[in-house]
Amino acid sequence: MNPMAHLTMLTNQDRIRVLAADSTSMSTQLLVEALARDAQLHMIESPSSVPALLGLAKREKPHVAVLSAKPGETGVGGYDLVREIREESPSTRVVMLLDASERSSVIEAFRSGARGVFCRTEPFRLLGKCIQCVHQGQVWASSGELHFLLEALARPVLANLQINGRSVLSAREIDVVRCVAEGLTNREIAQRLKLTEHTVKNYLFRIFDKLGVSSRVEVVLYALGNSGPPGPGAPNTRRESQSVSASSKSATSKSGTPLPVMIRKSAT
Repeated sequence: MNPMAHLTMLTNQDRIRVLAADSTSMSTQLLVEALARDAQLHMIESPSSVPALLGLAKREKPHVAVLSAKPGETGVGGYDLVREIREESPSTRVVMLLDASERSSVIEAFRSGARGVFCRTEPFRLLGKCIQCVHQGQVWASSGELHFLLEALARPVLANLQINGRSVLSAREIDVVRCVAEGLTNREIAQRLKLTEHTVKNYLFRIFDKLGVSSRVEVVLYALGNSGPPGPGAPNTRRESQSVSASSKSATSKSGTPLPVMIRKSAT
């Protein structure tokens, strides 16, 4: 065997297999081409439909999937897609692309099963570093995003589902909300509660109506003690200029630019 060919084979085996899907076919193509310049990444061709993408994830089992948090023209993207990829390929770790680092988006991304969030306002060169860290079992988030998660954990779940000591929802509806807060899909909720997926959807519609919300994200925020996501006039949360690592040391690049938090995976 040609020594150079053998070296190339080893290199391909060692590279991180990445599946990328943005909100449009054109942006997906540009994203794939840009990431392909990183010699450590092996880009998998991304289909333009959800069924094809899920089939590819199940067949190829990419190490990392980079997905847009916002469903695009073909329906590819969104938090539900993260949950579906987890079902088809549990070993695949997901990085979510966010348009803005907002509390609701960050919390829902991690609740859906993402291992990292990357805001489009960040330098693109850091996305490769993000993918590598997530592949190594770390969590990628800025200190501000980590703060959102810690706040959410500190709040008792379902704290805002009572008025004058009386529950707004029925016992079964509260069970469904608990499952939604855990990031379960409709199928997983149905299995846990021994219901059909159709019944789960009906419960969710009733919950939306009773709480005056229109999405799973808003249900979770309501349960955490918030009336819903910020209104159109609310300022977007910006990333903090200084990032803090899990060991309380500042994480910086060679140029001295602060990097988002990289939290080491726990031993559990």
